[in-house]
Amino acid sequence: MKKVLITGAAGFLGSHLCDRFIAEGFYVIGMDNFITGDKKNISHLENNANFEFIKHDVTEFISIEGDLDYVLHFASPASPIDYLKIPIQTLKVGSLGTHNLLGLAKAKNARLLIASTSEVYGDPLVHPQTESYYGNVNTIGPRGVYDEAKRFQESITMAYHRFHGVETRIVRIFNTYGPRMRLNDGRVIPAFMGQALRGEDLTVFGDGMQTRSFCYVDDQVEGIFRLMFSDYANPVNIGNPNEITIKDFAEEIIKLTNTSQKIIYKELPVDDPLQRQPDITLAKKLLGWQPKVEREEGMLKTFNYFKSLSDEDLYKSEHKDFSKHIKK
Repeated sequence: MKKVLITGAAGFLGSHLCDRFIAEGFYVIGMDNFITGDKKNISHLENNANFEFIKHDVTEFISIEGDLDYVLHFASPASPIDYLKIPIQTLKVGSLGTHNLLGLAKAKNARLLIASTSEVYGDPLVHPQTESYYGNVNTIGPRGVYDEAKRFQESITMAYHRFHGVETRIVRIFNTYGPRMRLNDGRVIPAFMGQALRGEDLTVFGDGMQTRSFCYVDDQVEGIFRLMFSDYANPVNIGNPNEITIKDFAEEIIKLTNTSQKIIYKELPVDDPLQRQPDITLAKKLLGWQPKVEREEGMLKTFNYFKSLSDEDLYKSEHKDFSKHIKK
């Protein structure tokens, strides 16, 4: 049985990847320190014979006993509320954490896939974004702690691939949604759905003409799985190219939730990208992959998940105190 280590295992995407690799017959070691992950996301795996969990901060030295075949590095804060609250930890997990995992992969002769992001493109001047675009990132802006952590992560991964011959894969993840997202993580889908469920008006930043492209989690996991077992080491965009303005999306959510809330407008945050749409030509050609789940279907599944949450989750503050987790 092949063994895979998945960091960020209690997070949104990490937990779905644990499920997928177990379903494919792998022995999965999940790792998380619960800064932004949730034990509930992996509670259903507690008694699974092909799953074990290690509570650990990947910025510290990592030791895994025995053989290890694959590593997926998904440990990182991934929403603005998180990485603006814990900027140093965000930078460390992308740099020190990636360095530790590359060292582990080298020692174990394992293949490593890192979770990069569309944020490496910053506020793009090229539309849609292809993998060859270098990006337009403000290195010293408030979002730079996440953007630059991911850009460095890509650089050190390619350095280990070229200099040490480590087998590496890089996925650039565009906006992904589905069950197990945190309602309070500040991203647009849980924000809108949470506001609708609480009977609040939907908050749109700027004039609402900025665009996003949303990929359902099952499609994202399928793309990541195929990339892991491909022979391609350079970055690959995985996302849904179906673009929509935030204003139109807010109206879709009001219709989906059958609520009567209004849309209210607030000032656009610093460096918030005005356009976000993946060019997935490479993924189609290389992996035979493209998204299958229509937004209407995926949003309904996601909304039903959020409706099933407790009132405590529904009304939980967006500004969770992470201070006890931070190493100075």
